[in-house]
Amino acid sequence: MFPAIPSPRTTGPGSRRVPLVGIGPNSTPRAGSRRGQSLGSAVFSPVLFSPVSRRSSLSSRGTPTRTLPHHSITESVNYDVRTFGSSLPVKVMEALTLAEVDDQLSVHIDEGGWACLVCKEKLLVWKITLSPVTKLAVCKELQLPPSDFHWSADLVAVSYSAASGEAHSVQAVAVMVATREGSIRYWPSLAGEDTYTEIFVDLGGDRTCRFLTAVQGGSFILASAGSQLIRLIPESSGKIHQHVLPQGQGMLSGIGRRVSSLFGILSPSSDLMLAGVLWDRRRSSFYSLTSSNVNKWELDDSSEKLTCSWDLHRVLKENITDAIWGSESNYEVIKEGVNIQYLDLKQNCDGLLILAAAWHPADSPCLIYYSLITVEDNGCQMSDTVTVEVTQYNPPFQSEDLIMCRLMVPDFSNQTAYLYTESAVYVCSTGTGKFSLPQEKIVFSAQGDGILGAGSCGSVPILFSRNSGLVSITSRESMSLLAEDMEESLASSVTGPGNESMVFETTTKNETIAQEDKTKLLKAAFLQYCRKDLGHAQMMVDELFSQSDLDSDAELDRAVTQISVDLIDDYPASDPRWAESVPEEAPGLSNTSLIILHQLEDKMKAHCLLMDFLHQVGLFGRLDTSPVRGTLMATRLLLCEHAEKLSATIALKNHHSRLPDLVNAAILIALNKRECDIPGSLTPADVFFREVSQVDTICECLLDHEEQVLRDAPLDSVEWAEVAVNVNTILKDILQAASHYRQNRSSMYRREEPPRKEPEYIPWTATSSPAGIRTAIIRQHGIILKTVYPQVDSHLRNTLTEQLVTLIDCFLDGYVSQLKSLDKSSDQERYDNLEMEYLQKRSELLSALLTLGQYPCAASLAEKYCDFDILVQMCEQMGNQSRLQRYMTQFADQNFSDFLFRWYLEKGKRGKLLSQPLSQHGQLANFLQAHEHLSWLHEISNKELVKAHATLLSLANMETRYFAKKKTLLGLSKLAALASDLSEDALQEKIEAMAEQERFLLHQETLPEQLLAERELSLSAMPVLTAPQLISLYICDENRRANEYDFKKALDLLEYIDEEEDVNINDLKLEILCRALQRDNWSSSDGKGDPIEESKGSIFVKILQKLVKDGIQLSDYLPEVNDLLQADHLGSLKSNPYFEFVLKANYEYYVQGQM
Repeated sequence: MFPAIPSPRTTGPGSRRVPLVGIGPNSTPRAGSRRGQSLGSAVFSPVLFSPVSRRSSLSSRGTPTRTLPHHSITESVNYDVRTFGSSLPVKVMEALTLAEVDDQLSVHIDEGGWACLVCKEKLLVWKITLSPVTKLAVCKELQLPPSDFHWSADLVAVSYSAASGEAHSVQAVAVMVATREGSIRYWPSLAGEDTYTEIFVDLGGDRTCRFLTAVQGGSFILASAGSQLIRLIPESSGKIHQHVLPQGQGMLSGIGRRVSSLFGILSPSSDLMLAGVLWDRRRSSFYSLTSSNVNKWELDDSSEKLTCSWDLHRVLKENITDAIWGSESNYEVIKEGVNIQYLDLKQNCDGLLILAAAWHPADSPCLIYYSLITVEDNGCQMSDTVTVEVTQYNPPFQSEDLIMCRLMVPDFSNQTAYLYTESAVYVCSTGTGKFSLPQEKIVFSAQGDGILGAGSCGSVPILFSRNSGLVSITSRESMSLLAEDMEESLASSVTGPGNESMVFETTTKNETIAQEDKTKLLKAAFLQYCRKDLGHAQMMVDELFSQSDLDSDAELDRAVTQISVDLIDDYPASDPRWAESVPEEAPGLSNTSLIILHQLEDKMKAHCLLMDFLHQVGLFGRLDTSPVRGTLMATRLLLCEHAEKLSATIALKNHHSRLPDLVNAAILIALNKRECDIPGSLTPADVFFREVSQVDTICECLLDHEEQVLRDAPLDSVEWAEVAVNVNTILKDILQAASHYRQNRSSMYRREEPPRKEPEYIPWTATSSPAGIRTAIIRQHGIILKTVYPQVDSHLRNTLTEQLVTLIDCFLDGYVSQLKSLDKSSDQERYDNLEMEYLQKRSELLSALLTLGQYPCAASLAEKYCDFDILVQMCEQMGNQSRLQRYMTQFADQNFSDFLFRWYLEKGKRGKLLSQPLSQHGQLANFLQAHEHLSWLHEISNKELVKAHATLLSLANMETRYFAKKKTLLGLSKLAALASDLSEDALQEKIEAMAEQERFLLHQETLPEQLLAERELSLSAMPVLTAPQLISLYICDENRRANEYDFKKALDLLEYIDEEEDVNINDLKLEILCRALQRDNWSSSDGKGDPIEESKGSIFVKILQKLVKDGIQLSDYLPEVNDLLQADHLGSLKSNPYFEFVLKANYEYYVQGQM
């Protein structure tokens, strides 16, 4: 909105501080930037009200004048420019109203609190009153002496007979005025306008008077344009004694101007032009600034002594020139043509301040560079240490006669200075302090406006604007200072009626009052702090809340919370429309309200001052918890909530001005729900905006009104769609205002010491009650997407979606704040439940945006709140792989890659998983370490065949669920090994190991088909069977076609039984042989045949033959024959004599046959 203006503390164009030690030709200024940038009209000034109309035209509802003297006068980036004090006297307003545009008006503002307006031949003198609630200000009209020139406020001086700092009554105020010709008129007391003395001062060849200054002992000094100074001392007899002040006499002053100029020294002459004068009341010193020097006199009641005459032009010209043009390549040529004019003289804690203007006619464009020179005054001489600050106020040069800038330094204790002309004031710094306010030009450019004069009152800079009267300029950064209205209210309450004075008496009475109402006494301490009486405030706090009193901290939380609520909900009692509505015991901070209706910014300033107070007196660190909304909250966060609601209310008030029908309708619903009565003298908005603590109730009511409009209004009407857009705008602006305050001002509410454990923090913007903000956002989300969105065009859809994004952002941010406040270690269950709720809501809200195809909106929120599922879904729907790659980098520390790879696995998109770009291979490899069933594919793709072989072998060894898969994995592992670069020996070793596994698997692969069908088994779906399981299948009764091969396989499988398996191999072998014996018929009709011959076709004998053929030593392999005959598995064969005979015969034949 406005051009950026660098702070004067930042080295840059126009900011040059040149400390000069040992000033002279040999002094070397420090290097730095030289030339200031021209600062144009930095601030636009709107049309201003005239002093008469401004107090009646601001409100169509007839707001009384006493509520309006502090409205903003002009726009400014860093400063509040407001009307100051009470209404101007009627005579002053009349004079301003009747004055013609070309009338020469001027104003003198005296630091003692009096103002003088010179209007034609009249002088109006009145007391500046601070309080907006006051009697009519005293105003006297005096007749000026006749003159052929325009009268000037520079030739008006006010003197007081009372001691400095005391209130000056009309009787104690004396006024002296002078004309430019030298006519003097003196009123010894303002009480008698018609009683005055007149004299004439002969100026000799010096034609005009420039300044009249009140000095020591009720006397005055009249200064002429040629630097002639005359002391005027009124006497009680009515006469005025006058004499000329002594001038400096240099050692060459008597040899004539022509000769002395050869030495570069100018003797007093008519060529000297007076630029400014200064009276230092603290040191009783008077200074004059001319075109070539600074003179200093020490005064007593009747005499003067010249103590110093400093040739400033000789000293400063080169250094000012160097500070501005020193970096130019043709500097030596430039400096000869530089012109310097000294304009004004003021004083602060660092010394004398000289305002100088410099320009070079050959520059294009030719600019005027205004500089501030600080000179330390060491008494009888000026210090050699000088600081030159080139300001950024560089207007174009037009004419030397038009250089009319003046200097104002309202606060002696700091380095802020104000340069002002008829149309603008420029705030800057002297460059000598550690800190400074931002530089800015404030323009009074409305039609007919202009600055008539400037001064200070209580260290506050005051201007007199032709359109607006007295105007103050205060920094917006000074949040620790009370707003003007509150300061005035506090000042007037010191002597207020009732028992208020008791609160401010010495604290000896507090012992009896403290237990009765500690809140009231803490308010009193706060008020003392507001009056800058920190010592008294600290003493009261120490007595109220002793460190040793364990109960005092609980009382402290209650008191602080109550004061904060009282501030934000304060009744504007000074507004007469509220007079009948303010409760008799309204919780205000004084007998009159601190805060005027709708002055929400002032409430915010008061809140910030309360926070400063709590920090300064050591109470903030002792705050614990306070009840709110049925639970406990850290008091420090509750205080922040109050300020957040103020910010939200200010945002709502702005919309109230723009959308009065909508906001008023919601306000009426809110007040009806709260059953609030609305007095006849007030509007519903008056009542609603007063109670800031309830501002959140507006959200639900806005939705109620919105739904009503959506039901009643025709679909094709403008109102139907507009209401949704407007409600969205209000909701998001309210919530954003609160969120921005919470984030930007968090340091004010942060503990310095290690934080103690605090309750769960549920912001007021995240409440889930039926009327809560979280509930309202969900409700509005549904209204927009289900009712409004389908019916509107694409332009409105985009608008609604952007608004929804902001609302969802506020919604999710509340959950994040809530989760951060929980101690996960001590309240795991609550944390997990809340996190689950958060993740569910996040997914629901963002998925809705994806469904609508609003990818940019969904992406912005998903990125902020790390909803990786939404991000992946979005990229997959859009086919945007490059965005996925960007997210892998952006969220690398949050393992986005692992999430993406896992998502591909769960969705069965293994092709995409394994087709990642080369840059992601490292992360994919790490991920696949936990997913070996896929990592071998990645390894083969990367030609890492040895790794692939090992991975596949490991998978095969672990596979037990699917026989076919195990066999495949084993085969792939063998292929990877064969294709790898393994050495012959290593490869052979691995091949043999895998072949052994394949031989075992062959036993399962060759299971009889009849058996598999009988058991309803399939090799493709079968699990991997163990050796005992395979043996059981081969010898079971269902294997009806079992032969010697099946039983031989069963015996072979005994070799694959691990020692870890709980199986007795001998018993199992015995069972196999018994099952084989049972397969044959062992009965004989006559028993006379050869047992060997008759049994050679039996399965058992065929097994023996195969064992012999395989080279197995039967004596070692077979069980003892008697053990076999006694085995239970033989069943009925145990009692068959023929079977016993044949078995023993075969044992003898085959076993002994091997011996």
